[in-house]
Amino acid sequence: MKKGKSVSYKQAGVDIDAGDALVERIKPLAKATRRKGSMDGLGGFGALFDLKKTGYKDPLLVSSTDGVGTKLKIAQAVNKHDSIGIDLVAMCVNDLVVQGAEPLFFLDYFATGKLAVGTAAQVVKGIADGCKQAGCALVGGETAEMPGMYQAGEYDLAGFSVGAVERKDLLPTKNLAAGDVVLGLESSGVHSNGFSLVRHVMALHNLDYRSPAPFAKGKSLGDVLLTPTRIYVKSCLKAIRTHPKGVKALAHITGGGLDNIPRVLPKTLAVELTMKAWPKLPVFSWLQSTGNIPTNDMRRTFNCGIGMIMVVSKSSAAAITKLLEKEGETVHAIGMIVRRGKEAVVVRE
Repeated sequence: MKKGKSVSYKQAGVDIDAGDALVERIKPLAKATRRKGSMDGLGGFGALFDLKKTGYKDPLLVSSTDGVGTKLKIAQAVNKHDSIGIDLVAMCVNDLVVQGAEPLFFLDYFATGKLAVGTAAQVVKGIADGCKQAGCALVGGETAEMPGMYQAGEYDLAGFSVGAVERKDLLPTKNLAAGDVVLGLESSGVHSNGFSLVRHVMALHNLDYRSPAPFAKGKSLGDVLLTPTRIYVKSCLKAIRTHPKGVKALAHITGGGLDNIPRVLPKTLAVELTMKAWPKLPVFSWLQSTGNIPTNDMRRTFNCGIGMIMVVSKSSAAAITKLLEKEGETVHAIGMIVRRGKEAVVVRE
């Protein structure tokens, strides 16, 4: 074989120095999320966490992994990357709290064709912000530079989180019953589900993400659609710990929309919802009218203004509502648990 000009990994498209520079930039962000149980810093082969220091006596570990779907396409289209990391954390930790678990730590996976350190640092800043909102530690992650896998300016994200709950406090409880009240905690917007349909509507009508949102003064469509997913961890944990006999189940309203609720109910029970019990956020009214989307599709695709469901005993409903509102949530009594008939979700307009 003839000897030719030497080549390097960098010439092949992978810049190790850029990766090292990113690690140095995000170390302070990760450090700011430290909590009881955190150990060491970034850069090791694995992240350590001392469960004993958290104070749990008989803990169960709960884990969750997720991404943010094609919402990434909008962030990349408008070159806004500082909040998409909040969505990533939210999609994982909101799934943990529905089982009564406190999120302990979080790891991320960032993949791109060519690493842009500034963009990646913005993304990780959002992840750190989300971890602080959830009270969990950003203990590590992976940055993968893969030439040829992604178009210029594109990246993908995935996240993984672990939480803990005392065995006796695991949700849902076994005493769910007809007559329990369903509380809905308002969402901040579209959150991170249904964006393939959002983007389809935008494309069909040749809409630009930078165009003014006709329903939100002073904001573009991109601004509204990129509103980060609300993180419900601290408020829900406060309710669970303050009213351990009153809170019976939670459901994170993500893919599948309000039809997610039966996932936390026994087969003998169903949920009855009154759609007029809460206001429809303007972004959903706009999406439905612009895209001519059937109401049933809206309910099965989007959160429709409710990002988290909490099923509580009737006697505790007023006190739990007051606590959640004090913690910053907007709460509506949107239905009740009923005996199961043909349908698992009964909708009353």
